[in-house]
Amino acid sequence: MPVHLAMLLDKIRRSILILLLVFSASLWSSMGVAGAVDVADEASPLIFPINLTDDRGRSVRLEHFAERIISLSPHITELVFAAGAGDKLVGVSRYSDYPAAARSIMDVGDSSSLDLERIIALQPDLVIAWRSGNASMDIGKLEKLGITVFVTEASRLEDVPRLLRATGKLAGTSTRAGPAAKTYEEELQRIKLNYGGRHKISVFQLIWHQPLMTVNGNHVISDIINICGGANIFASAPSLTPVISAENLLEADPQAVISSVQLELAETGTKQLLRGFPDISAVRNDHLFFVHPDLLHRQAVRMLQAAKTVCAKLESVRSDQGKNVFQQGI
Repeated sequence: MPVHLAMLLDKIRRSILILLLVFSASLWSSMGVAGAVDVADEASPLIFPINLTDDRGRSVRLEHFAERIISLSPHITELVFAAGAGDKLVGVSRYSDYPAAARSIMDVGDSSSLDLERIIALQPDLVIAWRSGNASMDIGKLEKLGITVFVTEASRLEDVPRLLRATGKLAGTSTRAGPAAKTYEEELQRIKLNYGGRHKISVFQLIWHQPLMTVNGNHVISDIINICGGANIFASAPSLTPVISAENLLEADPQAVISSVQLELAETGTKQLLRGFPDISAVRNDHLFFVHPDLLHRQAVRMLQAAKTVCAKLESVRSDQGKNVFQQGI
């Protein structure tokens, strides 16, 4: 073989070898230190420890991705699954029934009676709590035992994708949590565009009937009412879930009532309950609606289903009002 040809082939071989080495290094770098595909996107923390601020304003630190997670609310269970970390749940709050896979996970009690001994026995490396639903005393007990607790609260619909991304970062599932959050945000934007600019409908949100309870303007349900072109008649109440009197309701005279009380007959039961207030506009015009509490109360992805339902109900009120105006003009 001529010398110049041998030198050329040798040069080609060395170039190929260099390319292979560069490609291999790039591949290992993209997989991260642990080799996990889930940390390959820019949203995932590649350097440990992980430090995130929770909804108490406290910095929460993890030395590694959470592998044993406990959820202290059904809606948090939903969020963890939606963030792609459902297989890391070792314990969940009672009534965690969605998705179906959550029903087979160990029950650690509910917000009023957490089973602290069971939680400790499950050896979680992360507990995700609900700020307005779990007792601060219980959270404090867990932290004193050395358990890492990340406290969450969604007071606006925009908080749901934020919490999805936070869960993904803590669990190392950002490649699934990120797209889920983006899909949610796009759907929320579509709802806002569809119902923005509608004339306001005054709304009474009933969350319990004995005594009458509603929500103020700081509650995420009030945010749903707002984006649908509604006005929460008790938005200025001082507490998050105020108790109101029959007189309060009569004086406010809402144009629509939305109930999320899980009565046996759902919407029929809601209407029967509110027949005791024949003088308010919503009752006179039969603008009494029911939205399932699992959709409306749980601060998770399915709240968008509740939002679509509420928007459709309020749109039907506007349609009826338009018909009445037309008939009066004839």
